[in-house]
Amino acid sequence: MPILGIGVDVLHVPRIARVLQRTYAHRFANRILSSREHRQWEAMRSSGTTSNEECLRFLAVRWCVKEAAYKAMYPSIIPTWKDLTYTSFSKGVKPHLTYHPANPKERATIESIYVSVSHDGEYVFSQVLVEGALSQ
Repeated sequence: MPILGIGVDVLHVPRIARVLQRTYAHRFANRILSSREHRQWEAMRSSGTTSNEECLRFLAVRWCVKEAAYKAMYPSIIPTWKDLTYTSFSKGVKPHLTYHPANPKERATIESIYVSVSHDGEYVFSQVLVEGALSQ
């Protein structure tokens, strides 16, 4: 399958912290998280064992990954924030990104999505590669 696109994004985490200071965290989360991610985020917040910094990083990583994915898919596909779900590394499973469009009549067919995320201090870097074919 041919490469449909490659996208990268770098995020300075304090940028998201400033956004959260100006707006309610739950409004921001509702805007950018898929339903599955939102359930994870709510569980983190209500657990009492997760720090505010971890919740901030959770949102920042998803923002960064979805920005990179948008760059990789555009203009063949124009995903919304909620069309994309990022699952981080756990139990020997690599991080992955899934695409579930609200509108099944997309202009392209996605075969595979590959994602890589790096954290370094106040920065998050993500790279997304999308394989697919344009629909004729």
